[in-house]
This record gives sequence, structure tokens and C-alpha cells, in this order.
Amino acid sequence: MKKSSALVLLSGGLDSSVNLLMALGKFKHVEAVTFLYGQKAARRELHHAKKQCQRYGVRHHVIELPFIGAFGGSSLTTAKKIPTGKMVRIDDLKTSQKTAKSVWVPNRNGILLNVAAGLAESLGIQVVVPGFNKEEATTFPDNTKEYMNRLNGSFALSTANKVRVECFTVSMKKPEIAKRGQKLGLMLSDLWPCYGSGKKWCGQCESCQRTLRALKGLAL
Repeated sequence: MKKSSALVLLSGGLDSSVNLLMALGKFKHVEAVTFLYGQKAARRELHHAKKQCQRYGVRHHVIELPFIGAFGGSSLTTAKKIPTGKMVRIDDLKTSQKTAKSVWVPNRNGILLNVAAGLAESLGIQVVVPGFNKEEATTFPDNTKEYMNRLNGSFALSTANKVRVECFTVSMKKPEIAKRGQKLGLMLSDLWPCYGSGKKWCGQCESCQRTLRALKGLAL
């Protein structure tokens, strides 16, 4: 039996896109929200998120939070160069920890999920769905089950309808997520995993490299 309703945090990347598809199969009602926080990829993320929502008939909320980008320090939101090419070694923990520091946006997931929980409460929605994965949780502690559990404890007190955080891919690595997306009919043209905002994925940033490896051999 399908659960009642969910709000998916949709950036257009592999993880959030597959979570959208999985939510559509498990909830009676699904809406999506895309956040613009000063990230370099904002325009492309918004385009691809809108494309997916139109494809599946999902109501799409767009929320601008420019103050997050104003915190500075992250290569995703400032003129600082995003690590690419040989600067990225996705199977080397020390290197990944270093690149994670470069793209870290101060308390981004904490802010986005709290705003999403508030939006969900206002809409009478019970569940918010972020795009987390086991692979990146090794360097991003706010991609973990522990983080979700702590948020749920907080939201039980801060939302009248006790909004919960659920993520279908939190225990999955990228290749598993890609295979699940393939089974659900994920369209490659709907995805924007890139940290940049060019006409095509750069193929060189860490997010692109992880996604391309995950998609290798799959027909999407």
C-alpha cells in the first residue's frame, strides 16, 4: 500500500532523480522542490529538474536561498576553481576528503532540509526525500542514515505533522542507483550531475566522474 505524500529535493542529479522515480512508485502524492543557493550549476539544475517534473506531472516548487552562497568558501558558489581531472581521485579517500572540503557549502543540507520540512508541513506532506548515497557518505557526513535519524528527532519537535526524512538510496552506491534508475525508466537527457553550468556535463568534476562510472554499460 502506498504511503500518503512526499516532497523530493530535486537537483536533477542521479541520486535525486532516482529518488523522485522511486517516490512516485511508493507515495500516493509526490511534489518536488529545487533550491537555488548561488551554486554555479543553478541554471542547469533548474532546467533539468523542471524537465523531470513536467515529464511526470509533478508539482514543482523553486526556492531561492542566496544567503547560503554568500557564506562563501565553497568552490561551488565562489570564483574558486572546482577540482577537476587529475585533482579528483574518486577511489582515493584522502584525495576525496580534500576535494570534499573544496565543494563543501556551510550547513547546506541542514538548511535545505529544514526549509523543505517547513514547506512540507505547510502543504500537509509527511515525508521529505533527499538524494543521499553510501558512496559519498564516506566524505560527507550529512549524507548518512545517522544524519537522517537526528533530523527526524528534530522535526518531530519542530513540525506539527512530524515530518520525516526518508531516502531510498542512502544505503546504495552510485552504480546501484544507476541500475535502479534504468529499471524505472530514467532518461539520461533528464540528468544534470555536473558542478558546472556549460552546455554539456564537464565530465571532469567529481560528481560527473562518479556519475559517468555509475552509468557505464547502462542503456539509458
